[in-house]
Amino acid sequence: MTIRALLSLAALFLFAAPAPQQGIDSRGVIEMDGEVFSPPDPREKAEWTFARLEYDLGYQYGRFGFRRWAADWPKADRQFIRGVRRLTRVEARSTETLVDLDSDELYDWPWLYVEDPGGWRLSPKQAARLREYLLRGGFLMADDSHGEYEWQVFEDGIRMVFPDRTIEDLPNQDEIFQVVYDLSDRVRIDGTRYIWGSRWPYTPDSATPQWRAIRDDKGRIMVAICHNSDVGDAWEWADSPEYPEHEASVAYRIGVNYIIYGMTH
Repeated sequence: MTIRALLSLAALFLFAAPAPQQGIDSRGVIEMDGEVFSPPDPREKAEWTFARLEYDLGYQYGRFGFRRWAADWPKADRQFIRGVRRLTRVEARSTETLVDLDSDELYDWPWLYVEDPGGWRLSPKQAARLREYLLRGGFLMADDSHGEYEWQVFEDGIRMVFPDRTIEDLPNQDEIFQVVYDLSDRVRIDGTRYIWGSRWPYTPDSATPQWRAIRDDKGRIMVAICHNSDVGDAWEWADSPEYPEHEASVAYRIGVNYIIYGMTH
């Protein structure tokens, strides 16, 4: 059996059990992690909105009701928004929005976050729409993919978007790591499964964080990739005394840098 097949089986095992899902009542109120969140207000005006991409799973994990694009939603989004309001002068909307690739609303949001793209499946039409969005000036932050198998799934999708563009490893001195905070000393940002609960062991191909990007013809980063890190989990659990403070702090700084970079380039 090949290594990729073994990793595929490991992924099947990881997601074979039903995961706790966000409950949404008839009023649109969302429950997650024992907390209640009001529904997003689409009428609220702001400079910046946390826009989260919905994507198709396209394979059997979806039959258990686990929506990988929605991991950490909405708690991570809401807590990160509070951080943006506190740490910057950006006028941030108080609630997130969900963005369907098949909707023209995609073009309304210049900054887009995709959770766990190691599980996405893009159709040719969706890939073309995402390519148009990015070439128009959009910015995509891809977070929480781990190991070679998930990287390959993510890369298969992003290669449908940009077949010929280089995916580069970003050096410490890149502008995106200096635009607000100096992030020359970045750390692996752990998902909670590596901190408490079942404490999944790191495999050799998932132990080292990778900070990667795809640029447009003028050198602007269009896609910023956080591989082998889980920035969203740090946002979600930043209020927990059990989550490492330094990792949470770095996660907020990364997010702020990516927002300011996306808004100014």
